[in-house]
Amino acid sequence: MKDSKILFVDLDATLLSDDKTISAGNRQAIQRALDAGNYVVAATGRPVESGRIVIKELGLTMPGCYMIAFNGSVLYDCSADRVLCQKTIPVQYVYQLFDKAHRAGIYIQTYNQTEILTEKHSQELDFYITRTKMKYKLQQDVTMSLNEEPYKVLLINLEDRKVLEEFQQANAAWAEGKLTSFFSCDQYLEYCPLGVSKGAAIEYLSRFLNIPIEHTIAVGDEKNDISMIRAAHIGVAVKNAVDEAKAAADYVTENDNNHDAIAEVIEKFILE
Repeated sequence: MKDSKILFVDLDATLLSDDKTISAGNRQAIQRALDAGNYVVAATGRPVESGRIVIKELGLTMPGCYMIAFNGSVLYDCSADRVLCQKTIPVQYVYQLFDKAHRAGIYIQTYNQTEILTEKHSQELDFYITRTKMKYKLQQDVTMSLNEEPYKVLLINLEDRKVLEEFQQANAAWAEGKLTSFFSCDQYLEYCPLGVSKGAAIEYLSRFLNIPIEHTIAVGDEKNDISMIRAAHIGVAVKNAVDEAKAAADYVTENDNNHDAIAEVIEKFILE
């Protein structure tokens, strides 16, 4: 539709409340936006499999619903249940990341199409699966058991963000020209294919749907959301967002993720 808009919305701590549920207010506002002929895109660092769970709970399986998964490594059509495009990490880089993480004593995991792949059961793994509801597979040597290039590698430290920051800085020269790295929360350091970001995914989907960038709105809360907040015509940070996301935004919501922040955005910028 000529005047259709696209709402790109992060999941954790943005659309989802702290208890990982979706409020009735947000749910109803999203349905009104879709009924009016607009598009809704869930933009998440989660794998496709985990994102599907939220998509189904919200009912975002109708035409007009899409998902950015793995922070932009995969673009997914929720209605057609198919991948539109994808980027992966060469296995040699995965091998090197696992080796570097082992040497630094940091927990590390990657993924196949449906499962987490890691080498030991740990509190970091429990922390992650509690939030994503994903299945996992323990492998003695993950890098030797990969059947295909993965979409993302994730390092987790639950105690001290500085440990991950030091790892990122120490390996910045190695990663340059190979991978993109960023924090999606204090506990997660993510490595994705070179050039991948939520912002780049906004540009791709806007072209794919033939919707001008002037009709895009993006909402997020964390540093990995900054690229899409900047890429969209109207970039929004929720009240509970980190300061860096707020600084990049055109608008900061009056309400936080526990109090219908997305309904506020839809009423103000989609259905005005």
